[in-house]
Amino acid sequence: MTAVTATSGLVEVHNVHKSFHGVEVLKGIDLTVQPGEVVALLGPSGSGKSTLLRTINHLETVDAGSVTVDGEFIGYELRHGKLHELREREILQRRTQVGIVFQNFHLFPHLTALENITEAPLALKRQGRGEARELAFGLLERVGLAEKADAYPRQLSGGQQQRVAIARALALQPKVLLFDEPTSALDPELVGEVLDVIRDLAKLGTTLVIVTHEIGFAREVADRVVFLDQGRIVEQGTPADVLTRPQHPRTREFLAKVLG
Repeated sequence: MTAVTATSGLVEVHNVHKSFHGVEVLKGIDLTVQPGEVVALLGPSGSGKSTLLRTINHLETVDAGSVTVDGEFIGYELRHGKLHELREREILQRRTQVGIVFQNFHLFPHLTALENITEAPLALKRQGRGEARELAFGLLERVGLAEKADAYPRQLSGGQQQRVAIARALALQPKVLLFDEPTSALDPELVGEVLDVIRDLAKLGTTLVIVTHEIGFAREVADRVVFLDQGRIVEQGTPADVLTRPQHPRTREFLAKVLG
């Protein structure tokens, strides 16, 4: 699906385990996402999709295994053969390589759309104010909201807020962009405008990992579909293979329910 050849944004998840309160949510996940690849993560609620996504940019620590982007650990460094968690400041710096868009937007209510986008580059001293504003205007234009630069989140629809959230994630020019069910909090008529923006990103060669229930969208945009169930990858392959000719009974059962 990708129209631009990407040279960075390789994600490697190796034997990742994660438990919450004694319940193992990820049970030895192995997943490699190639630079510029678009991967859709599908599965029932509680299958570990969102947790896996959050381990990629170290919003969740792992109990075992490792996650790297272009060979670099996001939240850890290797010392004497063991992984040690970095200081928070270093984690934040490395995390800028991996943007994430949540289902509930998480915009700052007291900042305008433009200010929401410039906040991180300015806080991290990536750019001067003028340069950050110029980039933010360009990103708003890219997501079709140039005329909403001075609007506050409360003045925007859910779809518009999500498009601002995508622009904000892009402001740090990440190698990888993660989406955690980006349309699930939207009214049905607003879903299309957000999916259109993600479609455009897919064509630009950014590595995308998308947790979604939009089967038609996954079929259209993803290079690969990965189906999770009970903390394990059950099946993966091209959208045509997984969504049209699923091999695993659990995948077939899930798709039958979702597609009716």
